[in-house]
Amino acid sequence: MDKTEEKKGDTMNPVLKAIAERRAVRSYESKPVSRDIINKIIEAANQAPSAMNSQPWRFVVVEDKGFHRKLIEAAIPNSKKKLEPFKDINPERYQSIMKRYEELEDPIYYSAPVIIFVIGSGQFVDLSCPLACENIVLAAYSLGLGSCWVHFGSLVTDNEEIRKELELSNDERIYGPIIIGYTQNFPEPPPKKEPRVKWI
Repeated sequence: MDKTEEKKGDTMNPVLKAIAERRAVRSYESKPVSRDIINKIIEAANQAPSAMNSQPWRFVVVEDKGFHRKLIEAAIPNSKKKLEPFKDINPERYQSIMKRYEELEDPIYYSAPVIIFVIGSGQFVDLSCPLACENIVLAAYSLGLGSCWVHFGSLVTDNEEIRKELELSNDERIYGPIIIGYTQNFPEPPPKKEPRVKWI
């Protein structure tokens, strides 16, 4: 098969297309996402491979605006603490991020209408939950939605009210969370390095 045929084949394959075109989205419309679509996305997450088929995940879907606001208020001070080292490491980048914190109403979850917390526990959780997260972002894109894995959105576990609402036990960890919603702004793909491959 020549390169032209190979490329043509790849573009016709919807899975490879979604992998190639998916991008982190940080600009969302206020339009709600139907629960039917959210359930399809969660089912895709649930189909992810997991070590020894442990399926060590559960999902919490946040749509409530009041709780969303509490999450923002809990995450912002913790994320700023985590960013402190960048003052010296990369001052220009640090200033750019701080400017965004000042300008945006929600610099953590980007006012997305849906936040999905992937929560897991157990021996194989670090091997498995990230795969469920990847399925979420790919499924969202395939359904015409933007998404973004927002690590700073997980920095809420020191808030007891939030822990109680998420039903977060001491042995559980948050992966993601992942925000999803409709967008008019799918970013252009950044340049990617060629893969480093050794054939044996």
